[in-house]
Amino acid sequence: MSPSGKPVPPRDSSLTSEINKPDFRELDLGSPVSPLRSQPRGLTTTTTTSSSSSSSSGSVTRQHAPVNGRSGSVRGSSQSGSSSGNLRTSQARSDSVTSNSQQPLVSSSTQSSATSPATAANVLPTGNICPSGKIQLTGMTQSRSRSDVLGSGTGTYGHGSIMRGGGGSGVSPAKPVAPVTVGGSIRSSPAAMLGSDAEEVKRVGNEMYRKGLFGEALKLYDRAIALSPANAAYRSNRAAALTGLGRVGEAVKECEEALRLDPNYGRAHQRLASLLIRLGQVDNARKHLCVLGKPSDPMELQKLEAVEKHISKCADARKLGDWKAALMGVDAAIVAGADFSPQLGMCKVEALLKLHRLDAAQSKLLEALKVEPFPASCSQTRFSGIACEAYTYFVKAQIEMALGRFENAVMAAEKASKLDPRSNEVAMLHNTVTLVARSRVRGNDLYKSERYTEASSAYAEGLRLDPCNAILYCNRAACWFKLGMWERSIEDCNHALRFQPRYTKPLLRRAASNSKVERWAAAVSDYEALRKELPHDKEVAESLFHAQVALKKSRGEEVLNMEFGGEVEEVYSREQFKAAMNLPGVSVIHFSTASDHQCKQLSPFVDSLCTRYPSIHFLKVDIDKCPSIGNAENVRVVPTVKIYKNGTRVKEIVCPSKEVLEYSVRHYSS
Repeated sequence: MSPSGKPVPPRDSSLTSEINKPDFRELDLGSPVSPLRSQPRGLTTTTTTSSSSSSSSGSVTRQHAPVNGRSGSVRGSSQSGSSSGNLRTSQARSDSVTSNSQQPLVSSSTQSSATSPATAANVLPTGNICPSGKIQLTGMTQSRSRSDVLGSGTGTYGHGSIMRGGGGSGVSPAKPVAPVTVGGSIRSSPAAMLGSDAEEVKRVGNEMYRKGLFGEALKLYDRAIALSPANAAYRSNRAAALTGLGRVGEAVKECEEALRLDPNYGRAHQRLASLLIRLGQVDNARKHLCVLGKPSDPMELQKLEAVEKHISKCADARKLGDWKAALMGVDAAIVAGADFSPQLGMCKVEALLKLHRLDAAQSKLLEALKVEPFPASCSQTRFSGIACEAYTYFVKAQIEMALGRFENAVMAAEKASKLDPRSNEVAMLHNTVTLVARSRVRGNDLYKSERYTEASSAYAEGLRLDPCNAILYCNRAACWFKLGMWERSIEDCNHALRFQPRYTKPLLRRAASNSKVERWAAAVSDYEALRKELPHDKEVAESLFHAQVALKKSRGEEVLNMEFGGEVEEVYSREQFKAAMNLPGVSVIHFSTASDHQCKQLSPFVDSLCTRYPSIHFLKVDIDKCPSIGNAENVRVVPTVKIYKNGTRVKEIVCPSKEVLEYSVRHYSS
């Protein structure tokens, strides 16, 4: 379909690779200053000249007979005796021409005292159209008291009429338009060059699009639409710019508007089909791709069929609960071309959640594509039996429930139910989420009232509806702990950690329960894992210390001088140093000097390690104060850290990093 709305012959398939580019069909408007139209027959023109002895080339003035009874507009050929007859915006004349201040550029038929030869042609001076709308004359002295500007009369010069500034036509001069900034440089806006020419505005927009300046192209297409709202091509081009900006939902709406204006506009059908394939809307895409009964682009049809195949496999795997196959189907469909499909992104989130990879599911949920605004034509299409837009909230409800944000889960499920009231799967989830949230609230209230047995029963009701909910397992484990049922508490904590491995509450409760049943090795392991997650928690540090002491005692190891919350001990003599080396367990000695910058940075970190690993002896030696110890230990560089175990040196680190030092301390403390 042409910009004017007339049908065009079917396009060759070789052109379909340009589907995502704007329409570049436009009028050939020539240069900004185009030659005047040829003079109609039957009109005579009298040209007068006046010579000046002060100029070698002379000055020339012209007068023209009125055309169609109007003295302010000109229709005639524009030639000079030495030129080809075409006026160019940037070419300056070689001769020097001076205009008489009393003679108008376009005037009435009043003649001056001198007449040019009969063979001379009417000539307008070469000049440039400035952004203000004025004509800048090159090579001429502009001594006129009134400027010449583009107007709207019948005589055309470029893309407007030549009007005397404020002179008797009754038409006001064109207003200047602010320049457009593009890519850091200032360019004259289309209005400054053309006034209200929508086609030229579109042409400049196409140039911006080709350069990848989609935002600038969008502004120009918006202007073209404002000038010509019924032009379908402008809407289609605006869709191309929006696509380049990633605003796919708006691009779809623009294509739909273009087709409303021109239902047979083939380019808009193709562009809309391409967008719908990216959105995973294969059924809608097929309608537009085959609007004339056969596919307008075989390559796009192949892409559509590949996407359709993988989406179908993904939906089938989801119904069967084969979440690994569903993940593979999602990835294959995205690679095939559905790279902007929100339902495929949410299917990936759901699959990761069902595979108990909650952290990955949360990450993908944040990365999930959002199509705003969601096209109304796509809202009722279905994915795996659920309306596409409702499916987004359906998955969000499951994520929120898994994270224990039950109120948010209920709101998301309600939203999904409103968007797709006829889906049984959505209705079931809404009912489940509501009942689970009620069970959790009831269990929490009973726990606060110290009615632990009843609270455990309330949590159990929620688990019957949602057997993979780590929050409810953890809450019930707390009830068992209060009731002294350590084994059952450990069992529920194991279930919770299976579904959420980095969930710290069940890890803490399992460590405490293991301590109660004197499984010290398991308790130490849990507390050490907690220390990584909660490095500044003093209660965890103290619990770890006591578990380590108990573990040593259970193994028959001698435990001496072990107190929680000790400080780094400073060594002043060889005897004190030897006594510290012979202590049972692990000792860490930090050799330093008070003046060394690296030692000053490392010392606070060693102090923090002393608090975090209370079962280890930490000592510091200033080799400036005790050079004999430094010489005996052969310390040549500071800071140096040495680790001893039961009197034997097991590790020496020169200028350690914090990470290496803590790794070594943790390694030898176990």
